[in-house]
Amino acid sequence: MPELPEVETTKTSLLPLLEQTVLKVEVRQPSLRWPIPENIQKLVGQKLVQLTRRSKYILAEFEQDSMLWHLGMSGSFRLCATTDELRKHDHLIIQFEDIELRYHDPRRFGCILWLNAATQSKLIDTLGPEPLSDDFNANYLAEKLKNKQVGTKVAIMDNHVVVGVGNIYATESLFNLGIHPAQPAKNLSFAQIEKLVIEIKRILQQAIDLGGSTLRDYTNAMGENGYFQQTLLAYGRAGEMCVNCETTLENIKLGQRASVFCPECQPLKKAKVTPQRVAKSRGKTS
Repeated sequence: MPELPEVETTKTSLLPLLEQTVLKVEVRQPSLRWPIPENIQKLVGQKLVQLTRRSKYILAEFEQDSMLWHLGMSGSFRLCATTDELRKHDHLIIQFEDIELRYHDPRRFGCILWLNAATQSKLIDTLGPEPLSDDFNANYLAEKLKNKQVGTKVAIMDNHVVVGVGNIYATESLFNLGIHPAQPAKNLSFAQIEKLVIEIKRILQQAIDLGGSTLRDYTNAMGENGYFQQTLLAYGRAGEMCVNCETTLENIKLGQRASVFCPECQPLKKAKVTPQRVAKSRGKTS
C-alpha cells in the first residue's frame, strides 16, 4: 500500500499538470472504494490550480471545485500521451491540454471524491498532525501516548495520533532506536519519545528524497521507481540476520500487520515508567 512518502512523491510528479485545463473526462470503471462522482464531468473546462497532500490524500484544487484522491492499496496515477495504450485497470482518464492523467487501480480500494464539507469532516478533520510539521513534536507525542497500553508501533501508525507513519517506516524507525514494536506506548520515557519523533521525521524525509519504496509495483506518475527499499534494515527481512548483532530477525503480528524486529537489539522491557516520571522528564527539557 502506498504510504506517505509514495503519496508525496506521486503528488510532486503530478505538478506538470498545474495551470492546464481539463479537456475531457472518461470514467471507465466508477466502482472504487466509493463510486466516482457521477457529475465529475464538471471538471471539463477548469484549470488545475493547486496540488497538496494531507496524510495519504492528494488534494487537487481546480478553478471551481476541489477533489480528494486516495491511492488505496494498489492505486497509482500515470501521466500518459493520448496515444499510449490503455491498461486493463485504468479506471479514470482526465485529459489535459497536452497530456492525460490516468488512475490505475487493480484492487479498486482507492477513491476519487469531491473535497466538500462531508468528505472534509469524515476523512480530513479527525486526522492527527503531519509528521514532518512542527506540530508533531515530543511534547505532543508524550501527551498522546501517556495512557496508551497498545504497542508503540500500533500507536504511531494511528492516524489520529500522527498521519502517514505506515508499516515500513514505523518498522524502520523502531528498529533504529531499539524499541520493541509491542512495547506499550505509555511505558516509553520522554527521552525515547524525543528520539522517536526525530527518527520518524528522518526516515520519512529520507524516503521522500529517494522517491518512496517500490516493493511490488509502485511508481510515480512518470513511471519511475522509488529506491528507499534498498536501505531497509528490518522491514521484510524476517528470518535474516540483524545488521547490528547477527541475531535472526523475528516477525510478530500487531494490529493485523507484520512487525519485524530484532529480539536482541529491541528487547521487550517490562518495567513501566510512571506518568509522574514522564512529566518530570518533560519539564526538564522545556
